[in-house]
Amino acid sequence: MSQQEFWDERYGQSEYIYGTEPNSFLTASEFQLPPSGRVLCLCEGEGRNAVFLARQGHLVTGVDVSREGKKKAERLANEQGVSIEYHLSDLCAFDFGVAQWDAIISISAHLPSPVQADVYPRVFAALKPGGILLLESYHPRQIEYGTGGPKDVDMLMTLETLHRHFPTLEVQHEAELEREVTEGTFHTGNAFVTQFIGRKPT
Repeated sequence: MSQQEFWDERYGQSEYIYGTEPNSFLTASEFQLPPSGRVLCLCEGEGRNAVFLARQGHLVTGVDVSREGKKKAERLANEQGVSIEYHLSDLCAFDFGVAQWDAIISISAHLPSPVQADVYPRVFAALKPGGILLLESYHPRQIEYGTGGPKDVDMLMTLETLHRHFPTLEVQHEAELEREVTEGTFHTGNAFVTQFIGRKPT
């Protein structure tokens, strides 16, 4: 089964499987994003984070492989009276551009290490000077918790890995911690996560 088929099957049901409320780390940290800027949301799925950011006045673009996710994201945006742009694309094929984005958001965008090696340098190049990368991912310790996320440790994130991929970002916040996650059917319960906010030097 391809990634597109996997996510189309998961998002194809009527319920929003990760809920319609935005990620709580994102909502707590949104004030650190440049105001009213261009924001790119990676692996945006059903749109809950993109719609939240659009409601805060950002110009939001989401990217994901799932047609079913796109349909639900656009429906959620319409219900909440905002507009988002949404690209159907694998991240490896997506054109991030250069110095295009005031912020790039990566919430539960769990990527295998070869994909990280391809995508993360392009993420860095795509940020404007002063732009923000905001990321929350499950940590390898999450496998012990069993409350969501990939079962493949290669797709889980540590701060050490982030520092290797983004050595020149100015760290605004970073943590590896246990926290309660309540995000629909698949992300619920105590979890162990990695959080990172970095600013591209001007």
